[in-house]
Amino acid sequence: MSDQDFILVDEEDKERSTENNTEKNTGNNTGGEDGQPDRDAVTESPSAGTVKDEIAAAEKKEEDSEDEYEKICFICHRPESVTGKMIELPNHITVCPDCMQKSFDAMTSGAVDLNRLMNTPGIQFLNLSDLENMQPRQQKIKKKKEKPKEFHQLDIRKIPAPHKIKARLDEYVVGQEYAKKAMSVAVYNHYKRVAAGAADDIEIEKSNMLMIGPTGSGKTYLVKTLARLLDVPLAITDATSLTEAGYIGDDIESVVSKLLAAADNDVEKAEQGIIFIDEIDKIAKKQNSNQRDVSGESVQQGMLKLLEGSDVEVPVGANSKNAMVPLTTVNTKNILFICAGAFPDLEGIIRERLQKKTSMGFNAELKDKYENDKDILSKVTVEDLRKFGMIPEFLGRLPIIFTLKGLDKDMLVKILKEPKNAILKQYQKLLALDEVRLDFNNDALEAIAEKAMKKDTGARALRAIIEEFMLDIMYEIPKDDSIGEVIITREYIEGTGGPVIRLRGQEMPLLG
Repeated sequence: MSDQDFILVDEEDKERSTENNTEKNTGNNTGGEDGQPDRDAVTESPSAGTVKDEIAAAEKKEEDSEDEYEKICFICHRPESVTGKMIELPNHITVCPDCMQKSFDAMTSGAVDLNRLMNTPGIQFLNLSDLENMQPRQQKIKKKKEKPKEFHQLDIRKIPAPHKIKARLDEYVVGQEYAKKAMSVAVYNHYKRVAAGAADDIEIEKSNMLMIGPTGSGKTYLVKTLARLLDVPLAITDATSLTEAGYIGDDIESVVSKLLAAADNDVEKAEQGIIFIDEIDKIAKKQNSNQRDVSGESVQQGMLKLLEGSDVEVPVGANSKNAMVPLTTVNTKNILFICAGAFPDLEGIIRERLQKKTSMGFNAELKDKYENDKDILSKVTVEDLRKFGMIPEFLGRLPIIFTLKGLDKDMLVKILKEPKNAILKQYQKLLALDEVRLDFNNDALEAIAEKAMKKDTGARALRAIIEEFMLDIMYEIPKDDSIGEVIITREYIEGTGGPVIRLRGQEMPLLG
């Protein structure tokens, strides 16, 4: 708005004020011949208390708001409060991100022929000074004053103790006792550290974790369950998609962007969340490579500051940085990082180290023991991980290292039926909605576990196996209201028979 516009506004205000004063004087002089006010013209005045309340409310409203002028898009004429932050061009021209993106897309896609555009009559006479005169006038708006954001510090008394965290994990996760205990203590110490802050000279280091375990041992499920129990935002990413900045793939900082999205773009909440990076063994340093390792050692180097704690600029509401997307800063100092991987060749490195002193004589029996040791991963050391390809600086920022055991048949059977949200309980709930009871023989559960063991993918195979043999049952049941109970047998799992179907008071095989 120009100075002339402000002058005009002031003149209008003066004229309006003069008219109001004239009306007031006229009203005050209204009366009879004796100078007394006309009784018919007298109105009941509001009480003094009401007037004071109105004045106080008006002053409060004025304090909470302030006049500001809002920028308008040159193309679509929408205000900045609707479009988001405007892009400023020379000569005070403003364009919203949407219109700028559409214009850019139209020009780069070939929809606009610039040669023909320049030959359009009159186009050569258009310049930026002309556009300035065409720019929509800024709007005057009432904008509420932003109140300072309160920082909600964690209360140490509200952080569950390790035994309580483990007890909750026990309800959902079968086995892996050592892993659950180690994770419970690490999480408890981490959030105590966050709650304590930097109150004294002793700075407590972060309890970032590294989980090592075979495929399907429950690494991801354990972290998901933990985040749900603690009610903190969780971001899960795959290390195989990460590359050094500037190369094709996800930047290392993109994991923080995912966490911010999981926290509904609440920076304070995101800064107390958990980031889980799976397949971390895939970014191990490549051996004997002369080329730049953009998806291995370089990624480890790039993650060092992130793990330790640093300010990261991330886009709000988008996965990648863009000129059209606003950025915000997230500090990773209090974000808990949990890395996990199967480390398939790590067992050989551990055995080689343990067998160096058992190559001959009476130690031969010990050598055979290591060869057949199914729990060999639990004997891992930092040196073993370094030989695998993880750099020392990276391992130094993951002080809590623990392993998960591979799942045997008994553990798979327990996973099927014991957790709160066990797979069998989920299918029983589905059939209960059709008023049908679903039961499994113990032999059937063992047959399912045996099939899963052959697939060598751990607990991941269980749902696929159950879904396969439950398909026909879930298809047939809604067609027949007389079915009251379905019993799954080993014969049905192995394909040599069918399930037992009980009607109302009857027992006879209907499927298979």
